[in-house]
Amino acid sequence: MAHPDPAVPSRSLVRRRLALRVLLAAAVVGIIYFRLLPKQVDVAEVWATLRAMTWLELVTLLAVAVWNLGSYLLPQLVALPGLSLRQAALESHTSTAVGNLLPAGQAVALGVTWRFYSSYGFGRPEITLSLLVQGLWNNFVKLAMPVVALGLLVLSRRAAGELAPVAMVGVAVLAVALTGFALSLSSERRARRIGAALATLAVLPRRVAGRVARPPWPEAAVRFRAQAVSLLGPRWHWLTLTTLVSHLSLFLVLLLALRHVGVADSQVSWVEALAAFALVRLLAAVPITPGGLGVVELGLATALVLAGGDKAQVVAAVLVFRVLTFLLPIPIGGVTYWLWRRAEGRREAPTDARVTA
Repeated sequence: MAHPDPAVPSRSLVRRRLALRVLLAAAVVGIIYFRLLPKQVDVAEVWATLRAMTWLELVTLLAVAVWNLGSYLLPQLVALPGLSLRQAALESHTSTAVGNLLPAGQAVALGVTWRFYSSYGFGRPEITLSLLVQGLWNNFVKLAMPVVALGLLVLSRRAAGELAPVAMVGVAVLAVALTGFALSLSSERRARRIGAALATLAVLPRRVAGRVARPPWPEAAVRFRAQAVSLLGPRWHWLTLTTLVSHLSLFLVLLLALRHVGVADSQVSWVEALAAFALVRLLAAVPITPGGLGVVELGLATALVLAGGDKAQVVAAVLVFRVLTFLLPIPIGGVTYWLWRRAEGRREAPTDARVTA
């Protein structure tokens, strides 16, 4: 008789953890939206600021938001050769909606991405490499943006010199990450050593959980190196460019929202807005709420007000930004999921008919 693996959580435990995540997320969102933000600003003033926006301002904001959603497709098309624009659009919008809806939604969104890519006929090695490469480049840019923004703040004298040590710490972290990645690609021997070192670190928590088997990461690192070199050799510059465009497109939505609600450059410069945007995105990487709901709003509003923005205008801009980048993808993702399911049904129907016959 097979005994359950003590390291694998039971279904009831998984459900309890999920319920706890949902309750925690709801509590955080409730506290931020109904307690903290109303204390910062008068809701009536925020609403008046929003109503003062012209139709032209709203249309241009929507156009930039649509472009931002389209920019998500670019790194996918580079990192997964053979992926069509339609396939990338269906997958990207659906996984984005899932990530915005569920606690720890980014992990679930990866599963959605895997399911879509598999349905398109891509194999496990191609999908794994694509997800790893996109994840690495995204993290590199997320780490680099605060460093660049803080450096620009110090150089422009819009911030005190005490931010320089923070920027230096960021530079050190980014340099270590980039160096480790470059070394892992430089030779098979280095890739095997790095894989072995990571496996050694991974053994410690596995032993606590009662699983002493050493993960086969040295061999996996060697295989990953060979595949990554083949993919990145002719494409690394395109992957870097498209990832930068995707991140900066998201920032452009925030910057345009600030300007359209009346926050002038003399109040909050684009450099200060970039610094707030980049630092808050790092904080929101901790999956407390779906898509950083509440955390991003409070963080951005606080940082931009401290930079000199009017409270009502800043909160209005942040809310517009979140509606266009957090809420808008959800219904779009519902439509793209329906289109994908319908296409899947059409592909399966002939097979079912032959089996019935």
